[in-house]
Parts: sequence; C-alpha cells; structure tokens
Amino acid sequence: MSVDPPIRVDHIGIAVEHIADAEPFLFALGCRKLIEESVEGRFRWAQYDFNQDASRLELIAPEAPDTFLTSYLDDYGPGLHHVTLEVAAVDAVKAILERNGYSVVEHREYQDWTEAFVPPSNPTGALIQLFEYHDSYDADRPPAGKLYVDGSRLNG
Repeated sequence: MSVDPPIRVDHIGIAVEHIADAEPFLFALGCRKLIEESVEGRFRWAQYDFNQDASRLELIAPEAPDTFLTSYLDDYGPGLHHVTLEVAAVDAVKAILERNGYSVVEHREYQDWTEAFVPPSNPTGALIQLFEYHDSYDADRPPAGKLYVDGSRLNG
C-alpha cells in the first residue's frame, strides 16, 4: 500500500549528554560526520552517514539547562529519542493521522522546514517527527546526495 503524500525514514535521533563523547562510537561503525548545528542555544545536533547513501543517524545533546532534552535525559538517559519521517506535506500527513485518531503536536514552520510530532503515546511507543524540507534547506548544508534519501527531497 502506498501513501499519498509520500513518506520515508529520514534519520534516527539519539539523545546523548555530549556529542563529542558519543561520536567516536559512530566513527568506529564507519560513519562520517556531515553537519553539526546549534538550535537557538538550546541543543546541538549532528548528523552522520555511512558514506554510502543518505542513511543517517543523528546525535542530539543539550546546550542549556532545563530544556526538553535535559528533561528527557534525566528521565530516560541516553538512547533512542526520535524517528524522523520525511514527508512531502506535513499538513496532509497530520490530517491523515488525526482522522485516524492519532495526536499530532508542536506543528511549527521554520524558514527551511516544517515539522510536527506524534507523541510516544502512539502504539509504537516512539516519538515520531514529521519533517518537510523546504527548498531553502539545501543552502549551506552537505550536497543533496548526502542530505536526502535517493539524493532528492520528496515532493507531494
């Protein structure tokens, strides 16, 4: 069964106390670092691939006290934080999920992307991030072949 609009796994997010402490493990697996950025001084994220395709892992670490990430780490410790699904249209996927009785929260639009979250109260028990890339996302980031599965963004 295909879904319209298209959806695919973009990356797996792993919460850690410090990126520098965790990334040697990823390097031992053969990963290479693609990018590292700060989000409003609240947390840092870094993405890694396996130097073959756009299969990516993401490390996220707090930069400030009392953020969602510090609370998460206090409650659960390091480990799986979220699964990000690239979607061609967040609004359409959100509507489908809500029609089927699932909660979608924290719907936000940024300059380079739109995101929303399905809380871990869903039957999988995992936090799911719905992520729609905007055209501007490509600027100042690794080449599209490393950013996107199959080398290009999904289009709806």
